[in-house]
Amino acid sequence: MFQRHQYQTLASRLENEPRRFVQVLFGPRQSGKTTLVTQFTQQTHQLTHYAAADAVSISGQTWISQQWSIARLKLKQSTGKVVVLILDEIQKIENWSESVKLEWDSDTRNAINLKVVLLGSSRLLLQQGLTESMAGRFETIYMGHWSFDEMQTAFDFSPEQFVWFGGYPGATTLMDDESRWRQFVSDALIETSISKDILMLTAVAKPALIRRLFEIGCHYSGQILSYTKMLGQLADAGNTTTLANYLRLLDTAGLLGGIQKYSPRLIRQRASSPKFMVHNTALITAQQNQPFQTILSNPEQWGRWVESAVGAHLLNSSISSSFKLYYWRDRGDEIDFVMSVDDRIIGLEVKSGRTQTSSGMAAFGKQFSPDKTYLIGDTGLPWQEFLSLDPMELF
Repeated sequence: MFQRHQYQTLASRLENEPRRFVQVLFGPRQSGKTTLVTQFTQQTHQLTHYAAADAVSISGQTWISQQWSIARLKLKQSTGKVVVLILDEIQKIENWSESVKLEWDSDTRNAINLKVVLLGSSRLLLQQGLTESMAGRFETIYMGHWSFDEMQTAFDFSPEQFVWFGGYPGATTLMDDESRWRQFVSDALIETSISKDILMLTAVAKPALIRRLFEIGCHYSGQILSYTKMLGQLADAGNTTTLANYLRLLDTAGLLGGIQKYSPRLIRQRASSPKFMVHNTALITAQQNQPFQTILSNPEQWGRWVESAVGAHLLNSSISSSFKLYYWRDRGDEIDFVMSVDDRIIGLEVKSGRTQTSSGMAAFGKQFSPDKTYLIGDTGLPWQEFLSLDPMELF
């Protein structure tokens, strides 16, 4: 049975460590969170109680107390010393963090050895609850989209298949029928993420706009587009603040990010035009009508997918690692990606068939004196090898 590396982290904390923190497992839909905890419950010798909030009213805070009481009862009736309580889709419960804090603190006072795992697919709502109510009481484990190494190990993916079909394990059985695969990704993954993880849980005044922004962002993945230009392409777009907020929501749902321009000055970073970047290249492919082999045989078009795969790999890694991700552009000079850790920076330029007028590496090096610069593709590090790297190894 294939297990993602996060399994060992969670299992080690629950099996080998005393009760210290609530374990929060979060990430986009179809990343395997529920499968991981199911594997844990099947293999652990500890008592467990699992419950999902899928069918619970968002105002049903008492649901958390009810599940907690069931777990406590299991502990009381058993000869075991611990019970693991697992609550799935926790962000769907209104004020969930206040209820969890109340129950957790009660167990602490009464020396009840209940270990708790919370699962959620809305990174924004989870982070808000954790910082507002759960300070000092939690640890997080991020489960991002599946990497190339994971898809290769589990499904024998080639690098080209990964770039085209992305990292959605649940869609792999449909790859032989691309039309059906596209429909599944669009309906079961994209629409479900937008409707359930954004629209149902966050105040969005213009649902049609956020869907259209997602479509445009996928079309321009790997490209820089100012909010002003976006306003010209979007009907009823409102203002740049609205677009920036909607892009942030799409990012926290694991769909589409907006990478900021690198600058030592924070104000300039926040005021920059975003570089669109999908979290998973399947999101681009699902909106295309041309088949895999047609795009693969066109170097210019295929280069777009490769650059987005490199960017998605970096974007997902930046969430779980300690580096920040940017792009850089100054007049005609440009660097595709900039990685930053503390005061150390690395420049990355991707060349894989797309026509580019200037790498900008010399200009970037002269202006910022980076620790290192890398060329990915062409005569540099092969993009196939880059997708297997932990980006932190580049420092």
